[in-house]
Amino acid sequence: MIDVFLLLGSNLGNRNAFLHKAIEYIEQDIAPVIKKSAVYETQSWGKTDLPDYLNQVVMLQTALPAQDVLQKLLTIEIEMGRKREEKWGSRIIDIDILFYGNEIINEPNLIVPHPELHNRRFTLEPLGMLMPDFIHPVLNKSILDLKSSLKDDLIVKKI
Repeated sequence: MIDVFLLLGSNLGNRNAFLHKAIEYIEQDIAPVIKKSAVYETQSWGKTDLPDYLNQVVMLQTALPAQDVLQKLLTIEIEMGRKREEKWGSRIIDIDILFYGNEIINEPNLIVPHPELHNRRFTLEPLGMLMPDFIHPVLNKSILDLKSSLKDDLIVKKI
């Protein structure tokens, strides 16, 4: 079984309900969620004029290959009404694979560890709550170290 860490995000509608619904789908279609961070309200990253997000990191264990996990997550996003209209645009739900165990995956449709996670406070705050000592397999730094050297100053607050 592989430990998989996912970042959930929503900035439209009933954001909290969408996070809960995404977790239900993940547990039904992929594997039970073993750990979950607190929910954080975060300023929009990339396009800063959009509504604030709710973000949460969840951990599950699965024997499914990473590509299968990705395809199931994309299906969940579609079933929940996600529309991909613009990069960093608002969304009902966004589910990103942050880590797939210690694996390094570099495929056209999947890069793991997530290539931007070390630059994003909205990812590192909840991730640091769950696994501060986990060593990023590419950067060889702990989540806590990545968080302490972060330059992202967007507001991220636990709710």
